[in-house]
Parts: sequence; structure tokens; C-alpha cells
Amino acid sequence: MRKQLLWLAGSLALAGCSALPINLETPEVSVVGIRGLEANFFEQRLEVRMLVKNPNAVELPVNGLDVDVELAEEPFAKGISAHEFVVPANGEAEFDMIVTANAANAILKIVGGGGQHGEIGYKLKGKLSTHLGLLRTIPFEESGTLPVSDILGKKRKKD
Repeated sequence: MRKQLLWLAGSLALAGCSALPINLETPEVSVVGIRGLEANFFEQRLEVRMLVKNPNAVELPVNGLDVDVELAEEPFAKGISAHEFVVPANGEAEFDMIVTANAANAILKIVGGGGQHGEIGYKLKGKLSTHLGLLRTIPFEESGTLPVSDILGKKRKKD
């Protein structure tokens, strides 16, 4: 009887594991826009519009995001969001999250010439939290560029 229970438990465990997605590709996370919320000399709170692209054939149920942001190769902001959403299979989803910046070094670099071409490089590094089987976190690292006017809060001229 004991062997039968062990065999049954082992079979159920293997059946559960077979339902897990294997070889998931890392989702792409990028910044769509930034909006200032409140600021003082030491700290800024920003609303960052993020885009998550899911290159996998299974939907990605996200229940949080933890991200560090660099601008012009300087630490810029950190944020943690418990916002839950689902990224469709082979699809994308946008969401807003609040980040806290202690941005003096990055802003000085931007104003001092780091963004003289109208755009500045950024890097996102963090992890998505998910409910996908036994997979609880998916690390990511992405980079791109943003218009300097978005970061400094200036309105862009319409072409």
C-alpha cells in the first residue's frame, strides 16, 4: 500500500511538471513614457509607462515588477509594482508604475551634455513576478533611448 501511494504521488508530481512551460523566452520590457508626479531637491516620484512584450506561445500572468532604471549610465530610479495584468501569448501589454528617483547625477549629466542629440540612453534591469507554474520570477535586462524632453518634463515641439 505504501509503495502504491508513493507511486501515485510521484505520478501526480510528474503530471504537474509536464504542464509547466519549458524554454520560455525572456519578455521584453521597455519604457514608453515618463511623467513627473512630485519632486523636491532630494527625491522625485515619476509615473513610468512600461511596455511588456511576450514572445512566448503561452500567456504570461504578471503579478508584479521590480525594476532599477539607469539613465546615461547613471543610477536613476527604482520601483516596485504589485500591479497584476496578463500579457497575451505572442502579445504585449502596457501599464503604469511609480518609481522613486534620486536623480541629481543623471540630471546633471543630461543637462551637461549627455543628451545633446535630443535622446538619452536608458537601461532597465529587474524581474517580473508571475504565477506561471513553479516559475515565480523572470529576470530581464533591456536598454533603449528616450527623448530628453520626456525626462526633463519639457513639451516636445510638434513637427
